Amino acid sequence: MTTSKDIKRPPKSQIEALKKIGAATVAGTLGHMGIRNPHMTGPVSWHKGRVMVGPALTLQFMPKREDLYGEGEYADPEKQLHRHVLYHAQPGDVVVVDARGDMTAGIFGEMMMTYFKGRGGAGLVIDGCIRDYPGQIELDMPMWLRGLTPNFHTQTGLMPMDFNIPIACGGVTVIPGDIIVADDDGAVVLPAALAEQVIDTASEHHEWEEFSKIKLLEGGALQRYYPLHADAQEEYQAWRKLNPHKA
Repeated sequence: MTTSKDIKRPPKSQIEALKKIGAATVAGTLGHMGIRNPHMTGPVSWHKGRVMVGPALTLQFMPKREDLYGEGEYADPEKQLHRHVLYHAQPGDVVVVDARGDMTAGIFGEMMMTYFKGRGGAGLVIDGCIRDYPGQIELDMPMWLRGLTPNFHTQTGLMPMDFNIPIACGGVTVIPGDIIVADDDGAVVLPAALAEQVIDTASEHHEWEEFSKIKLLEGGALQRYYPLHADAQEEYQAWRKLNPHKA
């Protein structure tokens, strides 16, 4: 399916590079570039130890108005907009949902997530909840959530309003196609246009931090090794020659 609701996806090389860098380094690098808080506050990892990186498909919920969204929506499932964001999913995509921090509505259930898994989806970030969690465990879908509920998505006070539009999730603006970098530290929004700059800067930072950790564990001076002092650069470069960067 190709429509105006589709997103532009980043090169796979960027995705792989960002998986090695991690959320904290991406957030810190963006902070030094002037983007002070790219962290979507609230959703946390429900699959510890997992790393998720991929372009964002977005879904927006609003407070329910029964004249706009009533029980009659279920007479025609295609009116359920939360289905349509999944129709656009391609392998490696991340669905990001503005669920307004609501803890009473399960945005997706087992069947929807089974479909998303079958489409090759990389995972979810929801400023809210999912339902059917016991049935979703075997899907092994990386998820950053606020929590769980047995209620379905419009049972209480929310209704889906639109998809693949700019949204707010966890206090951060998310543009469709932004790159999501998530791990146990949380989920970070990386503007796609800044990805290469962040990768270049953060990769170098990641390399000298590896060296610095070794020296600090050996009892080295914090003043010399974190951040890496200019006087330690010659020592670091000698270490790099013995331990070349692995692409």
